[in-house]
Amino acid sequence: MSKRTSAKYKLDRRMGENVFGRPKSPVNRREYGPGQHGQRRKGKMSDFGIQLRAKQKLKGYYGDVTEKQFKRTFVEASRMKGDAGQNLIGLLERRLDMIVYRAKFAPTIWAARQLVSHGHIRVNGVKCNIASRRCDVNDVISLGDKAKEMALVMEAQSLAERDIPDYVVPDGTDKVTFTRVPTLDEVPYPVRMEPNLVVEFYSR
Repeated sequence: MSKRTSAKYKLDRRMGENVFGRPKSPVNRREYGPGQHGQRRKGKMSDFGIQLRAKQKLKGYYGDVTEKQFKRTFVEASRMKGDAGQNLIGLLERRLDMIVYRAKFAPTIWAARQLVSHGHIRVNGVKCNIASRRCDVNDVISLGDKAKEMALVMEAQSLAERDIPDYVVPDGTDKVTFTRVPTLDEVPYPVRMEPNLVVEFYSR
């Protein structure tokens, strides 16, 4: 399991954007970067810097997956047919923790990962505690009996700040079906993601 190594909102301030689309994000109040030099005027960023930022933003959005895991996903995406950037997004969106988050079973990607790792999630009726598991099209993801009563889950389902995307189809309040692998345009990112820059970063 990938462990969060830094405060989740630090990424927002470093990027200068509300990466997770949360109303509590400090970027809503302070648009400059963290630390004592955060308010200094920024110089022009190099191509490498732009590509690195794009990678950090995408990796951070998916719950700060480890660099090893993220690069392995990229290598797999680049070997598949079609556009490597689109393939990368498709593979990341197939992660079980991300589908749990998209289904509004958890308020954040970290809470979704915790739900999975604590054994509260079923895939096609079978308990699964591996957050990075890749789901297939038409897999049914559901909540375990204990999870249905959890305050965290109820809070997530009442959130007005995000909707369940078209490729995750709900069946009641405790079950969804992953109907297709989405394209970049279909994924409801709160900010602009640039997987093409991530491809350029790893292709150097």
